[in-house]
This record gives sequence, structure tokens and C-alpha cells, in this order.
Amino acid sequence: MSARPTLLIAHTVGPDRGGDLRRGLVDAGVPADAAVAAATPAETDEHLAAADGIVVGRLPEDLLDRADSLRWIQTLSSGTDYLPREAIADAGVALTNSAGVHAEPIGEQVLAYMLTFERDLHALARQQAESRWERREGGELRGKTVGIVGVGAIGTRVAELASAFGMEVWGIRRDLGSMPSAVDEARSPEDLHEVCLAADYLVLACPLTDETEGLIGGEELRLLGGDGVLVNVARGEVCDREALTGALRSHLIAGAALDVFEEEPLPADSRLWDLSNVIVTPHMAGSTPHKLDRWTDLIAENYRRFADGDAADLRNRVR
Repeated sequence: MSARPTLLIAHTVGPDRGGDLRRGLVDAGVPADAAVAAATPAETDEHLAAADGIVVGRLPEDLLDRADSLRWIQTLSSGTDYLPREAIADAGVALTNSAGVHAEPIGEQVLAYMLTFERDLHALARQQAESRWERREGGELRGKTVGIVGVGAIGTRVAELASAFGMEVWGIRRDLGSMPSAVDEARSPEDLHEVCLAADYLVLACPLTDETEGLIGGEELRLLGGDGVLVNVARGEVCDREALTGALRSHLIAGAALDVFEEEPLPADSRLWDLSNVIVTPHMAGSTPHKLDRWTDLIAENYRRFADGDAADLRNRVR
């Protein structure tokens, strides 16, 4: 690796966003002659062989075969399930994600979902569209229990916001020793059924892995029960689609707020569109006007560590 490693922002980041990100990185101290923003596939190809690090939206095709100097991949997403992680590890390339960048907006959107169901706002919105005056009784989040599957950066922020509203917070993560203080009941993945049974709201905020694919099925939804609401801001594949649709149609659970789906965009013929107990949002929970600044801070810090030879200490290292 050169003394001034080259950082390529791939065209998959998008030409406008890539240009803005490069300017932010240069302002944050990344040498101007070391940061390249590609607007087209041809420009990515032109600079790929010499790139020591690369920032990607999605991975350019055959990148690992064509990037001779590559030692670091930085994603703009928190999830990395769409990447060939084993091949990246076998190539000796460090992989870092953007966990934490999206924690605040997703945490706030999860809170909005829970308030919507608690105050029946989705039903009231339909009444307004029909010019129908019908009084409904709302509930309170205070005293309710939220179970969070995956207490990483996003799950931690959900826990903090829920705790501030007086909710009891149960959290699932593998490393119980690093559970945040906002979690009242720390549980391991083996305790999933206990958490489902206790939760009024079950929030999925875990990464998609072999272990979490299909994690929530008919049995888990049955335990969540007729007063329970499922919130999915993880990946669509974490919850069995047919089991969830059936549970919603039969009112086995009270409802679901879904920002992620197995197929995106959600097909127009999906039964989920027409169910009165479902909130569908188009994978936008992580959107925020502050995203570029947060990406810039993270990537600039990682670039400094990478340039100093501290690849093992890169923030948000996945591999």
C-alpha cells in the first residue's frame, strides 16, 4: 500500500452523491490527489486497478478480479448481505459498513410506527380520506414492552427512544456483556420465543445472515399474539413472507410495519398493500438529510486509520 493510499468512490454511489462525498472527504483531510469519484462504469474501471480502497453503493461486477491493489471496501449501507463476503475475506480485503449512520432516522421511524399503531393513526388516516368522523380510543406506549432482535447501532437507538417513552425494553444480541443500558432485559438468540411472548412490539433490526434468514415464522408470530405488532427494518428475508401474510390476514397478530421486503419494489399484486393492519413504507427508514455528513465523518476517519496502516482497527469492520 502506498504512503498515500488511493480511495476510489465507485460509480455505484451515484455521480452527484459521489462528487459531494469526495468534496466532503477532501475538506475532512483526505488528500485531494488521493480521492477519486467515478461517475460512470468506465471511470470506475479506469481507476480500479490502482485503488487501495473503494467506497461502494453496490459492488461493481468482478471487482475483486480487477482490483490489483485493493485492501479495503467501504459500503454506504449497514447491511452487507448483498456482497460476496467470503470472497472478500479470502482476498485479504477489509470490509467496513456504515452502521450507525442510519441509526437515528431508523430509530425515529420505528418509534413513529409504534405510535401509529398505539394511537390508531393509520385507521384515522383512512377515515379522513373517506371524510368519516368516527371516534377511536388510543393507547399509550408507556408500560408496553418492546422486544428488539439485533441490538446493534440501530437497535440501541430504538432501545433509547423506547425507554424514554417509558417502555420496557427487551433486547437480543449475542454479546450480552455489551448490551446498552437502555435495555431492561438482555436475552441471547436462544431466548427468541421468550421475547416474542413478552413483546407488545417486536422490532427486527438484525443483519441478514444464514442464522437470521427466516428467523420469524409461524411459531414466533403465534407467540407474539393477537395484541402484538411486528416492525421490520432489517431485511425482508428475516421474516417468512407467507407466514406473516397469513398471520396478518387472520389477525393472529395485531399488525405489522414493514420497511423492507424480499422483493423490492413490493409488487403491485402483493396482498400486503390491501391489508388494513399493515403499514408499508418503501425502504426509506434510513433516509436523512444528515447522511452525507455522517458518511463523510466515518469514511474520513477510516481513511486516516487505513493510511496509518491500522486496517485491523477500521471502524465498523465486518471482515
